Amino acid sequence: MGKNRIAAGIVMVPCLLLSAAFFSTAVWGDVPAENQTLALGLGGLLLATSLLALLIPSTSPETNKDETDQSP
Repeated sequence: MGKNRIAAGIVMVPCLLLSAAFFSTAVWGDVPAENQTLALGLGGLLLATSLLALLIPSTSPETNKDETDQSP
């Protein structure tokens, strides 16, 4: 199954935004140490997901040639 560029963008943009939110909460937020580790883990997972959506190779759309139309 190939990559749809629009679907990849729909996945990538929210994952990047959420990962930035988790990273900033872990760094600048007043959270306990166990929640800071969780925020860093979730931010890293979301960042990896967005990069994976970006790196999946795209395919060219398949077109079928219509041989019934014989116009000059």
